[in-house]
Amino acid sequence: MNDATGGRTEQTRLGRAVRTAGGGLTKPQHREEHRGTNWLRDVILGGQDGLVNILGIILGVIAGGGGKTVLLAAGFAAAITESISMGAVGYTSAVSERDYYQAEQAREAAEIDTTPEAERQEIRDIYAAKGFAGELLDRVVDTITANRDRWLATMMDEELHLQPVQTSDILRSAVVITIATLIGHFIPLLPFVWLPRTTALILAIVLSALVLFGVGVYSSVTLVGDWRKNGLKMVAIGLGAAAIGFLIGHLFHATGT
Repeated sequence: MNDATGGRTEQTRLGRAVRTAGGGLTKPQHREEHRGTNWLRDVILGGQDGLVNILGIILGVIAGGGGKTVLLAAGFAAAITESISMGAVGYTSAVSERDYYQAEQAREAAEIDTTPEAERQEIRDIYAAKGFAGELLDRVVDTITANRDRWLATMMDEELHLQPVQTSDILRSAVVITIATLIGHFIPLLPFVWLPRTTALILAIVLSALVLFGVGVYSSVTLVGDWRKNGLKMVAIGLGAAAIGFLIGHLFHATGT
């Protein structure tokens, strides 16, 4: 895993191995626990999907000549069903990731038991590629392979670049995606509950553009990239996708279908 968390994990493991290989007496080092789930990704995934989807429905219903009642009925039905659906997709996706990790872990464990010398050589190759050599490399390899659990964890991390997925993270991810999707649906939909249709439509588009721009800005500040470029790109993608709903609605209205 090439993110910052993976980097810190790698450095911590390497540090312990080097200190042990060097013969120094050290106390067990605290290893930070990091959530495997990217919460920002889940929020953006759910919120953007919900907002763009419902805005497309709104534009499609209006372009197709549907009234406010039809718009609200379709909007709230889509908000509830798609929020649950998105949460379920997030859950099953994370479960699949967890199951894949466990399957690969079982395979690696079997290989350590049946072909330990080949697996030991893989550890040697991994750390030789990192710059270890000679007696130090021998001690690092001996240190890692002396403990089966550490050996297995190193193979999962260093060779396969896989991180374990906790059940609690799976459930949290599903809940976050569900709530984010629901909120994303409500942002352009709620103005139609209280305001006239034309005013509500203008407000819905403005709010959607502002939220999409804000998501792009926050993503840039939190991760990487130019906030102006990413904000405008998010607006263009979101409103462009929603505009397809308008075109489809207009097409059906024009043909009298």
